[in-house]
Amino acid sequence: MMRFVKSALIALCISGGAASAHAQDAAPRWSLAIHGGAGVIERASLTPDQDAAYRASLQRALDAGSAVLAQGGQALDAVQAAIEVMEDDPLFNAGRGAVFTAAGRNELDAAVMNGSDLTAGSVAGLTTTRHPIAAARAVMEKSPHVMLIGAGADAFAASVGLEQVAPSWFFTQRRWDQLIRSLTQQGLPTPLPPAGAPGSPIAGLAVAEPAPPLNERKFGTVGAVALDAHGRLAAGTSTGGTTGKRWGRVGDVPVIGAGTYASNADGCAVSATGDGEYFIRATVARDICARIGSATPSDAAAQAEIDEAKALGGLGGVIVMTATGAPVFAMSTSGMYRAAVASDTPARVAIYADEK
Repeated sequence: MMRFVKSALIALCISGGAASAHAQDAAPRWSLAIHGGAGVIERASLTPDQDAAYRASLQRALDAGSAVLAQGGQALDAVQAAIEVMEDDPLFNAGRGAVFTAAGRNELDAAVMNGSDLTAGSVAGLTTTRHPIAAARAVMEKSPHVMLIGAGADAFAASVGLEQVAPSWFFTQRRWDQLIRSLTQQGLPTPLPPAGAPGSPIAGLAVAEPAPPLNERKFGTVGAVALDAHGRLAAGTSTGGTTGKRWGRVGDVPVIGAGTYASNADGCAVSATGDGEYFIRATVARDICARIGSATPSDAAAQAEIDEAKALGGLGGVIVMTATGAPVFAMSTSGMYRAAVASDTPARVAIYADEK
């Protein structure tokens, strides 16, 4: 079942209903939700081909994560599988296709959290690790730490066998053009393309997939939340940050409790996308779970936190997975790339806030 709630913002709740307690041989319940960023995403700003390309990409990520859950796999494995697909997809601002810093670099952030034991891992400022979400999980499982940053984080990822690539691997022409236009408008110096990059500034949109317009106002982040057949919740988020970011800026994604959080005790897993500085200040992800743990309805909890971030000046959205497997999508923007599927609910992909 899918229902929409619309007030100052629009929230989407996709729920599938619990499996019958009388069906002894019923398939175990699992549920997965993903997002590919929120922002000013309107029908008029996407061509039919661009709309279709995003929906197909979201479906591929959803398929990767749901395949894990359908085979009885862990929520955390499903979250990682879905996010890695989006990290490799140039349509999203994470991994390959990430935005550039003012210095002409791709600096990548990610985080994961296990709801069953509150273990977590995050990374910030990666430049050579192909899958930042895998690095965040490795920090959680193979180090005594929660967060690693910069060159040290890449070195750690390499030391545990995660794939390393040249920085130019993350390059896409449309993101480079976006950077050059932004810096030019601000009157700031423009950098040279990274070594090995295939293009030059303002050379056009050289990607195979239909690319969105360069003036698209979108908070580029990808994320996933899941409930597995054993009742475990997990959340993960990955991002390239903001176009033209400076001075080693880090947003909410790798800050546990701001952009990413999961707690079985609260019955909640959250991945956020938006104005990171405001989501950090509002501790959006953790507070949603705290509200749900205090018996606040999940859609109301998500709406309240998005409203609080908006009151501070920040826009964006969240995906929330509840202990019953009912995903909630809430946003204060005109759209959010999103999708959900459950063991008893067909896949549903949406882009615009008013989709039913």
